[in-house]
Amino acid sequence: MTIPGLKYVRWTLSAALACGFAVLPPAVVAQAPASSKPRIEKAADLPRFSYKLDAKVEEVVRSADRFAPFAAQLRRDTESVLSNYEIPDKSTQRDLLGVLAGLDFLDGKYDGTLARLEAIRALQEKPADKLLSGLRLRAMAQAARAHGVGTPAYASAVGESIARELAPMPRTVIENSIKEAKAGAETLGEGRLIGRLREVVQPIVDTNGTLSSEFAPGLANARLALVGVLPLKQVLVETYRRYLDAGKVEKPDIWAAREVVLPPAPARKPVLVAVWDSGSDTALFGHQVQRDKQSRPALIAFDKYSRPATGELMPIPTELRGKLPQMKARTKGFSDLQSNIDSAEASEVKAWLSALPAEQYKPAIEELGLAGSYEHGTHVAGIALAGNPFARLVIGRIEFGHTLLPDPCPSREQAERDAKASRAYVDFFRKQGVRVVNMSWGGNVAAIENDLEQCGIGKTPEERKALAREYFEIGKIALTRAFASAPQILFVTAAGNSNNDASFIEDIPAGIVLPNLLTVGAVDRAGDEASFTSYGPTVKVHANGYQVESYLPGGERVALSGTSMASPQVANLAAKMLAVNPKLKPTEVIKLIVETAERTTDGRRNLMDAKKAVAAAAAAAAR
Repeated sequence: MTIPGLKYVRWTLSAALACGFAVLPPAVVAQAPASSKPRIEKAADLPRFSYKLDAKVEEVVRSADRFAPFAAQLRRDTESVLSNYEIPDKSTQRDLLGVLAGLDFLDGKYDGTLARLEAIRALQEKPADKLLSGLRLRAMAQAARAHGVGTPAYASAVGESIARELAPMPRTVIENSIKEAKAGAETLGEGRLIGRLREVVQPIVDTNGTLSSEFAPGLANARLALVGVLPLKQVLVETYRRYLDAGKVEKPDIWAAREVVLPPAPARKPVLVAVWDSGSDTALFGHQVQRDKQSRPALIAFDKYSRPATGELMPIPTELRGKLPQMKARTKGFSDLQSNIDSAEASEVKAWLSALPAEQYKPAIEELGLAGSYEHGTHVAGIALAGNPFARLVIGRIEFGHTLLPDPCPSREQAERDAKASRAYVDFFRKQGVRVVNMSWGGNVAAIENDLEQCGIGKTPEERKALAREYFEIGKIALTRAFASAPQILFVTAAGNSNNDASFIEDIPAGIVLPNLLTVGAVDRAGDEASFTSYGPTVKVHANGYQVESYLPGGERVALSGTSMASPQVANLAAKMLAVNPKLKPTEVIKLIVETAERTTDGRRNLMDAKKAVAAAAAAAAR
C-alpha cells in the first residue's frame, strides 16, 4: 500500500455492515464552546484513555453487571473530553455525545436520552441528517419509558413512533437513508456482532492488556445492538418497508442533461488517464488502454508491502479463486439492497449475513474485503473512461490489505518503503505522459494508530500516538512532494466516506493542499449530499457518487456508491476538457471545473457541470 493505514474509500453497504456501523446517525446534543479551554484543532489532538477489562470482551457486552463498571469509566472519560476541551468539529461532538446517548439508554435514563435528542439538530449539517438524526434511538427511548424494554408493546411502539416521524418528511431528501436503514436491519445478526468482538476486539485486549478509547465505544455500540436493536429487527424491517412501499419516489436525474460524450475526431490527441487503484481488467477497455512497444498495458504495481509486483489485477489466493463468482454476486446483492431491489442476490446476502455464525465472521468479512479490493479499480476505471474515445488508461496498481489483523503492521521501515513507492508511481505517470490521475483511496493518522494497537505495537496510547504521527508524516510528505514534482499532472482524489471534515481528521490525499490536486465529494442523482461523503475546505466540487453503474472484472455491470465513484466522474471530465484543449494546465482545468459548477443555496455543494466545463475549455482553445 502507498501510505500506512491506506484504505480504498468506496462506500458500499458491505463496508458498513462488515464494521457493524449504524446506518442512521447517533443521538447527539450541542456543546457550547469555551474559549478558555484547550482547543482541539485536529482529531489526533483528542486525549486518549485505556480500559482494563475484568472479563472476556463478549462477557462484558452480554452481562449488565460486568458492563456497568466499564460503562461508568467510558461515560466519565467521554464527559471529561466534552467538558474540558473546546471542540469546534461538529462530527467529533456527534461521536462523543452519541456514546453518551447510547449509555443513557442502556442505563435506563430515557428522559436523559430524549433531552439530548432535543438539541441534536444544532449539530447536524446535511439535510437528511437534520431530519433523521436520532430517529431510531428516540423511538426506542420513548417506547422504553412507556412500556419497558423487551415487551411486545415496546416493539410495537418503536415501529409506530418511527412511522409517525417519517410520514411528514420530504421523501426525496430521506429516501436513500431509509433504504440504507432497511438494508442494515435486514442483515443484522448476532453472529456478526459477536464475531467482531471475538476476532477484532478480544485479540487487542489479549495482546495489550487494555483497550483504548478508539475501540472502547464499540463495546457500548455492541451491547446497545444486542439488547436494544436486535430484538426489534423485524419491526424495523417492516416499518422501513412499509414507508418505502407507500410512496416510491423517482428522484430527478440532474446529470443526464449535463453529460458530455465526445465524438471521434481524428485530429485530437489521446489523453492519458492513470487510475491509481487496485488494478483494472484491461480486456474490458479495448483501444482505450495505453500500451508499450510490446503491446503490453502501461502498468506499474506494488504489493501491500510496497514491493514491486506484476499483473493488472490484485491476485486472488488460490483457495478462493473458485469463489469469485459468489463474491461478485454478493457485491451485486449489496448494491441491490442499497437500492431496495428485491433480487435473488439481495435475498442471499440477507440470509447469509443474518444467520452468519460468529465462528465464520473472520473468513466472511475478509472475503468481503478481498472482493471489494479486487473489484474496485475496474469499477473506477469504467467511470473514468466513459464517453471519451481519446482517453487512454494507465494503471497504477496498489494492493489493499483485507485481513482483520493489519498486514503489514505499521513500522518506520514500512512507512519508508511506502513513501518510496509513492514517488515511483508518480515518476512512472510523468514518464508516460499522463495528464490526469484518479485516486479513490485514502488514509489518516488515526488509522495507523488503530493498526498499531491491533498489532500490539506501543506500550501506551501516547506511545502509539507518537509512532502513528511519525509514520503518517513520512507518508504525507512523500505524497505531497510527489504530486508537487509533477505540476503538469492533475491529481483528482475522493473526499472520503466517513462523513467527517477531511482536513480535521487529516485524510490524505484528500486533505492535502496543492495547486494540481482536486478533492471531490459525493452527491446522488438529484444532487443531494450523500450521507457518507466527507467534506471540508479542500472539497471544491461534487459529483454523482450514489449507485453509479460500472464494470467489475470479467464484465459484469453493478452500481456502487462512494466518493470513489464521484472522483472518477471529475477525472473523466478533466480528460474530456484536455481532449478539446490540450494546452490547459492543471490549475486552469480546476478553475474551469469549479467555476462552471453549480453552487447550491446551502453553500455545501458545488455540483459539477460537464457540459459547461467542456464548453468553457473549448472556448478557451478558440481564443
